[in-house]
Amino acid sequence: MTRSIHLSAPDVGPLEESYVIAALRSGWVAPAGPDLEAFEQAIAERAGTGGAVAVSSGTAALHLALLGVGVEAGDVVIVPTLTFVATANAVRYTGARPVFVDCDPQTGNVDVGLLAELIRRLRSRGERIGAVVPVDMFGSCVDYTALLPVCADAGIPVVEDAAEALGASHRGRAAGSFGQVGILSFNGNKIMTTSGGGMLVSDDAALLARARHLSTQAREPARHYEHRETGYNYRLSNLLAALGRAQLVRLDEMIARRRQLRERYAKLFAPVPGVQLIGGEDGESNCWLTGIAVEPARCGWHAADLGAHLADGDIETRPVWKPMHLQPVYAGAECLLTGAAERLFAEGLVLPSGSALGEPQVTRVLRAIDEFLATRPGAPTR
Repeated sequence: MTRSIHLSAPDVGPLEESYVIAALRSGWVAPAGPDLEAFEQAIAERAGTGGAVAVSSGTAALHLALLGVGVEAGDVVIVPTLTFVATANAVRYTGARPVFVDCDPQTGNVDVGLLAELIRRLRSRGERIGAVVPVDMFGSCVDYTALLPVCADAGIPVVEDAAEALGASHRGRAAGSFGQVGILSFNGNKIMTTSGGGMLVSDDAALLARARHLSTQAREPARHYEHRETGYNYRLSNLLAALGRAQLVRLDEMIARRRQLRERYAKLFAPVPGVQLIGGEDGESNCWLTGIAVEPARCGWHAADLGAHLADGDIETRPVWKPMHLQPVYAGAECLLTGAAERLFAEGLVLPSGSALGEPQVTRVLRAIDEFLATRPGAPTR
């Protein structure tokens, strides 16, 4: 019986086990302790920021980051339409309203020229733009060289959603370090995991202190329980931080494994007309997920055809994110579109990309794709 091959399963082993057991035996099992502090410091060093605050999820980190840059009820916050729903949901948590902007058709990251146009439109009618939230899609950083001046000129804070991009960089600068604050995610399917968890990273010590305070139910420094404002139960546990510390030791190894797999996909699809890999071509991506964009008119088949063929072999794939402006929960939301995100959703497919995939599993995936391509009209000679 063959085992299922998943898109991006957790990659954990003996090192992670040893760290978690040591944390258990230390007695620090609550959302406080030496592993938590050490994990924050290590992530801040990796991101090249002055500090970090570990929380229960990337979504929690986004919520606190938006509050930290001053987003208020009634503001608008500009969010890419091609993203996971958490990016938009966190905006709603603050009482602000997400306005969606389309993506670059090659990378899936935000279209910076379109972003600039949207800022002008919103400003022209007197909207207060609380923040711009660029998302580093599939592990490849946004073009921050172009984006940051646009936001700086408009006086709008940037909250970098680097949930998918830990270990990636843009022109040598680490993901998470762009803008006033960045956020990371350690969900079970991410490049490294703490089971569930997230992190704010920033050079703004006051913002981080505020986030830390709010993440612990906004408890005041008194012997009794004193609360002057509404806080949140968002702190990461010491046990999960211990898991994260072990994962961080192995991060470069896991990125290298995903990059090698992406290169093998690139080689496999290179002779196929109408198929290209999405993003990640600058050598600075962490290659979290490898996706392809398929032009049916050129190659004679649809992304869903390949997905169905792989599903028959118990191999998981997934469409590219369904754009936010197409989601029922955001029906009627304001947006500025070119159609790029809709095309990627219709024509894109994300392939198994996990670093935990062994060579037999990788071979099985590549062979299944090869078998599919061999049956298509005009299949290239191999």
